[in-house]
Amino acid sequence: MSLFWRNFLLLVALLTVNALAWFQALRTLEQEPRALQSAQALASLVNLTRASLIYTDPIARVALVKTLVDEENVRIAVREPTDTHRPFAAGTLGARVAQALQERLGPGTLVAQEVNGFDGLWIGFAIEDEKYWLLADPARLAGVQGRTWLVWGATAVGLSLVGAVLITRLINQPLQRLARAAERVGEGDFKGARLSERLPTREIAHVNRAFNAMAERLARAEADRRLMLAGISHDLRTPLARLRLEVELGVPDADTRERMAGDIADVDAILGQFLDFARERPLKSEPLPLHEAVQRACAKYQAREGVVLDVRVPTELQARADPTALHRVLVNLMENAVRYGRGTDGVVRIDLLGEHDGAANVRLVVRDHGPGVDAKVLPRLTEPFFRAEQARSTPGSGLGLAIVQRTLQRMRGQLRLELPEGGGLAAIVTLPAATPAG
Repeated sequence: MSLFWRNFLLLVALLTVNALAWFQALRTLEQEPRALQSAQALASLVNLTRASLIYTDPIARVALVKTLVDEENVRIAVREPTDTHRPFAAGTLGARVAQALQERLGPGTLVAQEVNGFDGLWIGFAIEDEKYWLLADPARLAGVQGRTWLVWGATAVGLSLVGAVLITRLINQPLQRLARAAERVGEGDFKGARLSERLPTREIAHVNRAFNAMAERLARAEADRRLMLAGISHDLRTPLARLRLEVELGVPDADTRERMAGDIADVDAILGQFLDFARERPLKSEPLPLHEAVQRACAKYQAREGVVLDVRVPTELQARADPTALHRVLVNLMENAVRYGRGTDGVVRIDLLGEHDGAANVRLVVRDHGPGVDAKVLPRLTEPFFRAEQARSTPGSGLGLAIVQRTLQRMRGQLRLELPEGGGLAAIVTLPAATPAG
């Protein structure tokens, strides 16, 4: 789960619990005043009805009862000893109103929600020896309706969700900017990774200042490293050129001259890898036919004696990458396989297999059939200047696979090394896929 959704769900849970607590508190606080208000109104109605019945002659009582029914929706009935009634359940608004009415009208007052099977708000009172039922409108006890609570609850939940989204985005935005800046630092773009240090939040501003200081130190260290490697490599190539000329002119023996020239070429190749490792130019991303890129990288090895290539890359397979950087990756992988993949018969056999790796990526497998490496040192083969000496004693700089991994990471790809069955080493390159139209 991402940080956004975790914070969002936690905030939603907190706000929902808070809304439910307020809902219950409001219901509790709303019930008591409503019960007292309803009891006061009903007590006044009973007292007025009782007084009207007492001071009205029998002939006028009929008109009084009719007026109560028409104007106040109140009915008067004689209470018989055989009448049955059911009181309001405990804990309800009706029970609280009944208690308040008994306190106002006396202990002999009856309040029921059903009399002789008829529902309503029944209030029993007495006038001297005569007993009566007063049937009032049950709506007098109606509180806030469930639909009203539902509307207010849905509104509260909706506002809580909107607030949770806004708060979560406000929390996550500095982290997202920090993550993007860290990605730029990883790609070598130190200037584009700078974060704003003038923010209203003191803690985030402090983190941004610390990150900017770290990026500046890394930029200076990277610049010094590149300058040092480039300077050493450039300065050494001048005496190497003189040595090559002296060997060609001053060594009469052909075999000795060839071996010395080969050693000088190896040193020059190592210096070239130093320069490749030190240089990091901005990369561009464009759709490239992987088959053509592989054929271009394999061109100089196809006619080499003792090297057998098996290329199986579909012509329609396209990757999104930088042309020069991809060529450097493929050449380094081929050079690594040719140098270390010689079998017991002295022949270097290299398999190149290209295929789709899901809908978003393409995969290229470069496998040799050499002696392989120890499984313990396999994870360290991409470390700069690391060489598995026990398994592969051929001289080298130890930068080839490190350059491949760094270049692929800058192109949003990845390199994975495996030890396949049957021996050898397999380098699996994954790159973003591109449609033929780009």
